[in-house]
Amino acid sequence: MHQDMTTPLLSPPAPSSDLLLPEGLQGPVVGILGTGDLCRSLCVRLVASGFRVVVGSRDPSRVRRGAFPDGVEVKSQTEAVDGAERLVFAAVFPEHYGSLVGLRDRLVGKVLVDVSNASGLNRKGPSNAEQLAKMFPQTPVVKGFNVLSAWALQNGPHDGNRQVLICSDCSDSKSLVVQLTRRLGFTPVDVGGLGSSGSVEEAPLLLFPSWGGPILTSFLLFLFFYGYSCTRRILLPYLDHGQNNLYQLPLVTVNETLPAVAMVTLALVYLPGVVASVLQLSRGTKYQPFPDWLDRWMCSRKQLGLLSFLCSVLHAVYSLCLSLRRAAGYTLTNAAFHQVKAGVENSWVEEQVWRSDLYLSSGTLGLGVLALLALTSLPSVGNALNWREFTFVQSGLGYVALTLSIVHVLFFGWDSAFKPSSYQFYLPPVFVLSLILPCCVLVSRLLLALPCLAFRLRKIRRGWESGRRTCPSGDDGGDV
Repeated sequence: MHQDMTTPLLSPPAPSSDLLLPEGLQGPVVGILGTGDLCRSLCVRLVASGFRVVVGSRDPSRVRRGAFPDGVEVKSQTEAVDGAERLVFAAVFPEHYGSLVGLRDRLVGKVLVDVSNASGLNRKGPSNAEQLAKMFPQTPVVKGFNVLSAWALQNGPHDGNRQVLICSDCSDSKSLVVQLTRRLGFTPVDVGGLGSSGSVEEAPLLLFPSWGGPILTSFLLFLFFYGYSCTRRILLPYLDHGQNNLYQLPLVTVNETLPAVAMVTLALVYLPGVVASVLQLSRGTKYQPFPDWLDRWMCSRKQLGLLSFLCSVLHAVYSLCLSLRRAAGYTLTNAAFHQVKAGVENSWVEEQVWRSDLYLSSGTLGLGVLALLALTSLPSVGNALNWREFTFVQSGLGYVALTLSIVHVLFFGWDSAFKPSSYQFYLPPVFVLSLILPCCVLVSRLLLALPCLAFRLRKIRRGWESGRRTCPSGDDGGDV
């Protein structure tokens, strides 16, 4: 029984004959040029994965004792290169590449891995890896591990990003680094030759590159609706008859703005799909590319959806806070006083009871569906779904969320949109403006679902072209 308990449930994979990095008791020796934070974190991960590491420093005597894990040898750069079997990491800043020139002959037959990042965005000239390749023409250079932080390297693939972007002009050297990446527990991603190293070096410097447009759009929508609400509820009443409603700025006006932004942003998620369908129907083919602006718009739908979900959650929280306001207490007390003074014993209004319950219920359901959409947008969750499941959630349930949001606003407005008293200063309420684009998107989607249009659109997306009587034949006909 004891022997059974000590036997592993999963046996290790059989060794491959072409494995360049053996997994024996004495692992291969990896050299690292540099003694910075990234070098120390890389040493920790290599030693934990069974490798032997030798670190090369320009002045080994200045390296603090205990800076590296046990088993790591700190030597001169020359000794580190000579001690490495195949792989040598260059963990130095580009301005210190000149100190490596004397190692040109010793690096012949080895693989040099550059882990540096770019000094800025949109640089001109060769990348750091290309500079190394020019300095060491007889040594293959591989770009990799620069997208990982020192923290992610030290703690392994459990924290941080698992992907490692790798590029090189030498396929054998690239395969060697790919195997090393897998041994360390990360996921290698081949991004091509060394010519793409510039974008790889700039990748860690980008600040939410895909979020700029969606955030700007949501911010501008918020400014528009907030300014419109302030003008209608605060500025014009004050200018007209001196009514002071400034106390509504921090909470009431914001809570009126957030659902409008959420509605319009959610409509912007599904509007490009409608536009793309109309373009394909009008062109009669799927092989003509979309305009650049539409392509960028469609690539931003995930970010727009998450921002819509954020505004919806904030709207729910703000709505819960409305009853906690001191102004709400005063309003309730005044209403009770006027009811007693008027001698009204029962203020129950059946219509208002139904209205409040219906718009609260539809709003809660819509928020729940939006939460499901936000959850499935996570890569870890989305990767567990097949294409049909993902499309059903993001497209089918997405329109359900849009419909519930529209119903929520309609129940909230009830019949006030048809009352002249709701149009103070001839300005419509905010909820009326917020309904225009979502209703247009929903109606357009329903029109595209008509059999006459849906059948034609389905044929076009399966390769049919209106200029031909049959499906296109040839190598490119009917491509998915």
